[in-house]
Amino acid sequence: MSLESIKTIVQILSALATAVAAMGALLVYRMNSRRERARWAESLYARFFERPELKATRDKLDCAAGDPGVGQMVTEESAALTDYLNFFEFVAYLQSSKQLQESDVEALFGYYLDCLRKHREVVAYVRDQQKGFEYLSRMLSR
Repeated sequence: MSLESIKTIVQILSALATAVAAMGALLVYRMNSRRERARWAESLYARFFERPELKATRDKLDCAAGDPGVGQMVTEESAALTDYLNFFEFVAYLQSSKQLQESDVEALFGYYLDCLRKHREVVAYVRDQQKGFEYLSRMLSR
């Protein structure tokens, strides 16, 4: 075997080793990303279903469209409502920044997002740019 052949073989092996290392790094990155998304989802799920103030608002919004109680919450800009909307603004931000996937958000919170969507006064409040719910506004538009 000539020196030139050995050099060529070493270059090929080096390129293959680099490609295998890059693929390994990509797999590790994807697994870590999935694990991080799962952590976010678990944390949000726990917060949403364990915090009593979110539960109370969740119960109030889980009613027929046009319910006067919902209109009153919006008119008064109750702290409970804004906390609830801020929770979903954060979820929408995490989805927008790819920390959560749309399918995760839909699986965990789809029903409650639909509850928000059915109340026109809530949607109008969220769409008011002065209220600061840009990410949630986009999410509710889908």
